[in-house]
Amino acid sequence: MGDSSSVENLEKQLICPICLEIFTKPVVILPCQHNLCRKCANDVYQASNPLWQNRGPVSTGGRFRCPSCRHEVVLDRHGVYGLQRNLLVENIIDIYKSETTRPLLPKTEQQQLMCDQHEEEKINIYCLTCETPTCSMCKVFGAHKDCDVAPLPDMYKRQKTELSDAIAILVAGNDRTQALISQMEDICKTVKENGHRQMQYISDKFDELYAILEERKRDLIETVGREQDQKLGHVRSLIRQHGDHLEMSVKLVETAIQSMEEPQMAVFLQSAKEVFKKITDTAKASNIERTEAGYESMAHFIINTEDVADMLRGIDFQTGEDGEDNGDEAPEDLTTSSGQTGDSGRRL
Repeated sequence: MGDSSSVENLEKQLICPICLEIFTKPVVILPCQHNLCRKCANDVYQASNPLWQNRGPVSTGGRFRCPSCRHEVVLDRHGVYGLQRNLLVENIIDIYKSETTRPLLPKTEQQQLMCDQHEEEKINIYCLTCETPTCSMCKVFGAHKDCDVAPLPDMYKRQKTELSDAIAILVAGNDRTQALISQMEDICKTVKENGHRQMQYISDKFDELYAILEERKRDLIETVGREQDQKLGHVRSLIRQHGDHLEMSVKLVETAIQSMEEPQMAVFLQSAKEVFKKITDTAKASNIERTEAGYESMAHFIINTEDVADMLRGIDFQTGEDGEDNGDEAPEDLTTSSGQTGDSGRRL
């Protein structure tokens, strides 16, 4: 513990990726072997499962993603209280605290930046008007004499707290985006399955009058295939958009966390403004298009083989009331978890 570099390396290993402070007991270990304060784990879980926030401190299960590696953590009925405590890390924290009282950040005096205008003056205040760190001489005699200022440590603590809160919100938003992508992947699968079912249904009907209907059968199957491809192309395009947004958001989280690790208060405040702007822009760009309810349905492709033979070459998909009186039973659409299908009024 006497080697300062070894102590610093130990401190880095004892930092919670959520609160960015030394772990607060109890410390829980996730299935991916990363550690969190149990309180921080519960905060992430609550943010990822807003519908369960009012069920008390012990939930009935659920899931969230590890903020370090994005591995999905599935909880049992005990919630975060069912996660195993990491007693080894807790013991190391106790030893560390008993052996040193050195603060987590390096001493300000050792890392203090000097003013560009007054070389012998340390940067010790923050100009609220110009939004930049400066020195006391600049406030008294220099460019900031008419500006409002605040103590540098106060602004450091305030903006670090705000950035920490913003990171937590961003992490929760990433989990919701990932859930939306999974839902759209389910829609793609259902569209393909429903399209296949409808095409097989059409094929069976045309097989009964194959000699006459072969050419028309091919045309109708191609119609179903075109709509299937159109829907799949649209949904896949949305998945790519959400994936790109998620990738950008994850990178922004990493950038923000790196900014939080900056030990120099002035340097941190200089970069925090840009990080906040990027987070704000990312949040504004998060409202990406979604598919409408029942978009995956292909039930409007239904045929009726009871028409007379001399009308077969002019057969086409029927719509509206024309399709309500036919006696053929179409296969039921498969649905996604929303339980919704699209318009089933187009028949043959």
